[in-house]
Amino acid sequence: MGIKGLTKLLADYAPKAMKEQKFESYFGRKIAIDASMSIYQFLIVVGRTGTEMLTNEAGEVTSHLQGMFSRTIRLLDAGIKPVYVFDGQPPDLKKQELAKRYIRRDDATKDLATAVEEGNKEEIEKFSKRTVKVTKQHNEDCKRLLRLMGVPVIEAPCEAEAQCAALCKSDKVYAVASEDMDSLTFGAPKFLRHLMDPSSKKIPVMEFEVGKVLLELGFTMDQFIDLCILCGCDYCDSIKGIGGQTALKLIRQHGSIENVLENLSKDRYHIPENWPYQEARQLFKDPLVNLETPELKWTAPDEEGLVAFLVNENGFNHDRVVKATEKIKAAKDKGSQGRMESFFKPMINTSEPLKRKDAAAKATKVPQTKKSKTGAKKK
Repeated sequence: MGIKGLTKLLADYAPKAMKEQKFESYFGRKIAIDASMSIYQFLIVVGRTGTEMLTNEAGEVTSHLQGMFSRTIRLLDAGIKPVYVFDGQPPDLKKQELAKRYIRRDDATKDLATAVEEGNKEEIEKFSKRTVKVTKQHNEDCKRLLRLMGVPVIEAPCEAEAQCAALCKSDKVYAVASEDMDSLTFGAPKFLRHLMDPSSKKIPVMEFEVGKVLLELGFTMDQFIDLCILCGCDYCDSIKGIGGQTALKLIRQHGSIENVLENLSKDRYHIPENWPYQEARQLFKDPLVNLETPELKWTAPDEEGLVAFLVNENGFNHDRVVKATEKIKAAKDKGSQGRMESFFKPMINTSEPLKRKDAAAKATKVPQTKKSKTGAKKK
């Protein structure tokens, strides 16, 4: 789900924080990608007709493999260096949201059966998409494919988006790519939407900068997190009747959720019982992430392994896979070239004092790491 209505809210109140970019403008950039969100898109869009998805001879779905293979080749061919991050165990606060999703899928499955009986194509299309779920097998298939392609894979200890944001904060990647806006709430300095969109090559990439978001809104990072919680997130229910604009107004007036609750009309708004907004805030501020990730390496593809997996096991066309492998090899050489600005680094004038960073940049400063219960470091 991400953060409800955040894209429109930022378009209206922080337009300078977002800009359209060409896909090709990310040549030479390392991009951390939320893998599960991408797989979900592929399952919905790639090769789908009504309730039918692409399958191999055994009847196993291959839409996720088709989408991941094609889209990753396109990224590599553009000189982009993708690193895919997969979800780990969801936090306890998210279990309620996951339970709601299960109920919604179950309801959609019943509605789909009715639509099929009635032959209503529009309803079939709508409800079939709502029944899609990314499974453990989908994830394992894509991890295997990406490793055979020579593309780095990271398994997050918890939320993939939080791990992506941590990679970006530590300058291991240039930006985070996802469709869920909570990458910004986790503090990703640069966030990209539509980079992995499989439906069209003509959709521009939308780039957001969290520092500019804070600057335009006049918020600290803590206030932005509170805004996102009030808008609606995956970790707790929202207050009925409070949408994005009202949430923005309330945080501007009162500065924090605590102060909002003290001044909120109890007759007009019903605050959920035992509302865990503080726990949600803590998850955004201090998520479980692994900062000791191995060095990111993009290696030559395993042609023999790709043929065995894609052709022999999943019915892909042999010639297509071989040609694609050659394209990956050529793309690897292309991606090894540096961006032009790396050859023209600015000179620092040591005779003048350094300017103080603005409040927005300070608000997004990476905190010191600390040990998690599992022994991995987290922010």
